[in-house]
Amino acid sequence: MNIQTLGRTMFSVGLLLFPLVFQGSVEAQTQIAQNRNDQKTASKTEVENENTRSKSKRPVKSVLPAFYSQVDGLSLDEIIERAFRNNGEIKIAQFEVEKARARRRQASRRQNPTLEIEQSSGRFVGSSGDGELSVGFAIPIDVYNQRQKRISLADAEITLKEAEIDARKRSISSQILVFYSESLAALRELKVLEDLLELDMRTTRFVQIRVNEGESSPLELNLLRTEVERLRARRSLVEGRLQASLSKLKFFAGLSYKDPLKLREDITVASLPGLPTTVETGITVALKNRPEIRLAVLEEDLATAGLRLVRSQSRPGFTAYTRYTQGRQGFDDPRGNFAQRDRALTFGVAIGLPVFNKNQGRIAEAEIAIQLAQEKRKFAEQVIKNEIATAFRRIEATNRAYLRLETAVLPSARKNVETIRRVYEIGELKMTDLINEQRRLLDASRDLTEVLTERYRAKADLFIALGINF
Repeated sequence: MNIQTLGRTMFSVGLLLFPLVFQGSVEAQTQIAQNRNDQKTASKTEVENENTRSKSKRPVKSVLPAFYSQVDGLSLDEIIERAFRNNGEIKIAQFEVEKARARRRQASRRQNPTLEIEQSSGRFVGSSGDGELSVGFAIPIDVYNQRQKRISLADAEITLKEAEIDARKRSISSQILVFYSESLAALRELKVLEDLLELDMRTTRFVQIRVNEGESSPLELNLLRTEVERLRARRSLVEGRLQASLSKLKFFAGLSYKDPLKLREDITVASLPGLPTTVETGITVALKNRPEIRLAVLEEDLATAGLRLVRSQSRPGFTAYTRYTQGRQGFDDPRGNFAQRDRALTFGVAIGLPVFNKNQGRIAEAEIAIQLAQEKRKFAEQVIKNEIATAFRRIEATNRAYLRLETAVLPSARKNVETIRRVYEIGELKMTDLINEQRRLLDASRDLTEVLTERYRAKADLFIALGINF
């Protein structure tokens, strides 16, 4: 067989075998593609199963139950009630009231009389028969209605001391509201951090599976783990701040530092009762109820009562007295020693003449005290009006900010995070994109917490400025 014949024969065989080889190659490629699809389906199923297991079991242990409970938590009213009952400053002020009441009982008593007994004898000077016994009784007379003025002064002091208790209660309530608002703010931020931390922990499991399959780089997993640790550190910081605020509330409530204290309210629903809707109404209520105004008025009344008493004491004083005198006088006589006895009953009035001391200094002091109380009242009115107007402006500003954040910013931020997470899961974005978007959501949540805290503090300042009791 020549070469040409051999070549034609091999070409013919090749033509016959080509369809079989082509068909086998296509079947092999189809099998490879099918295997890849099966692997992706299995991987997707495994991820879905992992997400299902994560949802059924929280990957992050929450610390919120240790600080918040609607069942055994304390409300703001209960904390303030405990503070009023156990606070040392209020107990001290109550003792001051008791002292003022004791002074009032003393002021109602009349002045004591004076009993004078006098005995004279001539025995030591050679006149043994001479002697005299004198018994006197004197009683000061309350003229110019001095006794009633003393009582009025004591009553004014009692009222002033009782008003000081209300002022102390207002001061304590103001301090409690500051720490209470800080606790509510820290509680909400702690909840936001735990939600993000839980989301990142679930994402970490997903990324771990992708790294094991070679579909993601270990760098992405390390970036996500770093973000998780950063959130944990932030949570520890916020938890410490919450514990510090709760410790202050324990002190005011009279609880031991070892006793647990849980909050019953959340800052999103916490409210204060009796807030007016307009500035003018708020000013009217505050000028009627604020203890500073009442204290200034009472101080003026006290100084006025003191001035009346001092002026009455600067006038001539009268003391009525009576005296019984029995005298014995002896004399010599050739017939013997004789004695003559005399008896006398004397009545009179002693008048104290304010010639040099007219209580000029005390009168001037009382007049200055009246002017001082009037200036205190005027200044307190200006301060109250400014506090009411400022609180209303803060509330209006925070309401606008809250509306923007709650209706526009936060929904968009949450939607962006969810969208980027899904895009990342199909491999179209990097882990840094997801982390950056989550940080933007965290910043927006912090802004909302700050706005809620500022709004609650503004309402608390308005409540305190009104002088309303809990």
